[in-house]
Amino acid sequence: MKAQPIKGSLDDPWSRMMTASIAGDEGAYRRLLEDIGRSVRAMARGAFARAGVGDADVEDAVQETLLAIHLKRHTWDPEQPLAPWVYAIARHKVVDALRRRGRRKVEPLENFEEFLAAPEAEDPHALSDARKLLETLAPRQRDIVTSISLDGQSIAATAKRLSMSEVAVRVALHRALKSLGAAWRRSVE
Repeated sequence: MKAQPIKGSLDDPWSRMMTASIAGDEGAYRRLLEDIGRSVRAMARGAFARAGVGDADVEDAVQETLLAIHLKRHTWDPEQPLAPWVYAIARHKVVDALRRRGRRKVEPLENFEEFLAAPEAEDPHALSDARKLLETLAPRQRDIVTSISLDGQSIAATAKRLSMSEVAVRVALHRALKSLGAAWRRSVE
């Protein structure tokens, strides 16, 4: 009697890549996240276009989806195909992004410079506090946050300089900002 293939792990490429990644194949995991990212990005752009809100938050929804998949990959049932599980997560993240965004109108910033107040002198104590919080991060996370959030470098430029993928930089940035938030909350308690 011929053995039946496991429904999820052998029938589709995503399931095979997830099975391999759970077994420790980092290359398969990277390819899987890149494939999922492209697919979810297209799905999110369509959802944002249908909602008539533009695609400014599409990348956030994609990154939140990839992060959720990473954090919850142990909940995937290898007996089931991966795509429906992924799209369920993506659908929820897109809906969350649309809810957060609401129906606000996006205006271009080109002509607003005359209406914006000039920045006041920076509070040296606030800057000192920010530096203390940055010191709580691992060196690479601190480098990523400083590069992107403080120096204004792009994700692509930071990824190239650190020899990382853009997805890895986004995930590291997200984790670092989450750690900074937790460190700040601890400091004010």
